[in-house]
Amino acid sequence: MIAPLAALALLFATPQAALPPAPAHALAAGQVTVAAEVTLDRMHEAASRADGETYFAQFAPGARFVGTDASERWDIGAFRAYTEPYFARGQGWTYRPRDRTLTLSGDFVWFDEILDHVSYGVLRGSGVLVRQGPDGDWKIAQYIISFAVPNDRSRAVVEAIGAE
Repeated sequence: MIAPLAALALLFATPQAALPPAPAHALAAGQVTVAAEVTLDRMHEAASRADGETYFAQFAPGARFVGTDASERWDIGAFRAYTEPYFARGQGWTYRPRDRTLTLSGDFVWFDEILDHVSYGVLRGSGVLVRQGPDGDWKIAQYIISFAVPNDRSRAVVEAIGAE
């Protein structure tokens, strides 16, 4: 039998590489949300490089993408078909996240983020990520992008939309 202090010393002497990775469900909430943020960052980076393969690999099967126009509610297959011609020409889009909030609940993360875009200015992205697969990878189940309209300008925006 190993004395308790000797066992503790043995544990700390074991190289980290020799220890198996912690299962996703055993990670601390902060580590889980960082992993979810990596998925969102990877999606934004791939879009800016027009890298469709990496971009769509961040989405879950059956995911939804909701755009700024009321008619833009795509399942991921339809959204991919819409975007592939742009990506094939090397034309992507760059949204730079500057503020993000994530809320973990089991195998789901709800998020919202403030984004900067050269032409559109300030936008908001929001949605849900789901943990999938044996490695607990985070995939985007729904992504919604919307214009962030300042309250003091909302009446003018509503009037402009209604004028059509």
